[in-house]
Amino acid sequence: MLEARLSMSNMRAPLRMRGFQRGIVLVLVLIGGVFGAMEVRDRITHVHEIDARITSDLITISSRVSGWVIEIAVEEGQAIAEDQTLVRVDDRESGLMVERLEAQMRSVASERERLMAERQLVDSQTRSHYDTLLSKMSAAEASVSSLEPQLELALSELGRADSLFQKRVIPKQQIDQARATARRIEGEHRMAVAEFQESRAQLQEARAERERLKVLDSEANMLHHRKAALRADLEQQKLDLDDRVIRSPIEGVVDKAFVEAGEFVTPGQRLLLVHDPRRVWIEANIKETQIRKLKIGQSVEVQVDAYPEQSFQGKVVTIGNTTTGKFALLPNPNPSGNFTKITQRLPVRIGIDQKQQMLRPGMMVEIRIDVRER
Repeated sequence: MLEARLSMSNMRAPLRMRGFQRGIVLVLVLIGGVFGAMEVRDRITHVHEIDARITSDLITISSRVSGWVIEIAVEEGQAIAEDQTLVRVDDRESGLMVERLEAQMRSVASERERLMAERQLVDSQTRSHYDTLLSKMSAAEASVSSLEPQLELALSELGRADSLFQKRVIPKQQIDQARATARRIEGEHRMAVAEFQESRAQLQEARAERERLKVLDSEANMLHHRKAALRADLEQQKLDLDDRVIRSPIEGVVDKAFVEAGEFVTPGQRLLLVHDPRRVWIEANIKETQIRKLKIGQSVEVQVDAYPEQSFQGKVVTIGNTTTGKFALLPNPNPSGNFTKITQRLPVRIGIDQKQQMLRPGMMVEIRIDVRER
């Protein structure tokens, strides 16, 4: 009897174990179903991307001039203010060139002042002489003009007197008197004409002397243009001198220094790399099959690999219009005709607020874009 009872107990134990195992499997199936349903729902309502990075405007500080670096005024990781001095390049030769050009400008200015003073002197000297000769010529011309009718009248009287004398109407004394009057007036007329011609010649000489003013004006104008050219050279040299003190264009932080004091740099050579830590965003490359779900302004959940315990929020700012494959440096031709279709990706920018400068360019993040928002 005892043996029968023990046999019944041994048979019931495996049955209870199998029932317990079935319960565990059922629970696991239910849990898997719930999580599977949640995953499916999440895939429908959100777009996921694990290959996303924090990005910022990385500004390369380069030199516009060549020369020896005499000072690196900042260190890597140092916070910098806008217009703060970063690098100094040797400026001794450039400073001497500025002084030389300034001296040349002063010399040209002095020479032009001397020419203008000489012009004023020539002008004052020749103007009075020219005005005197002009008055003298005008008086001689007036004298000639007044004597011409007198000469014509005297010659006419002489001809009439000669005619009357031939007819024995007037005595010889009267014709002699008319002849003497005509000769006197003719002499006066010749003298007046001679004086007029002489004054005109003198006036031409005075006019030629005043032509020197044009020569002086031309020389002064040439000096003016030379001074303008020197001023342009001076401004260019001052620009070169200013460029030897390289300043920060932004308020930010120094990421990397590529040169050391004592090195020789050339124009365009990069010296430092800086960025503004307050201005960061996320760059994500989204599959082309999912891009139709995205809209500007959709909210984004951001998980930063460096801070797994913290959550960040963002918004879709821009959606790219060209796939990333079009930005490749090397083209991808297909001469053989074999084709493997590869899903392309489009860049999407996601705006995110900085938190105590925790987010830094290059950090990896995972994003979930809520596509239910329209």
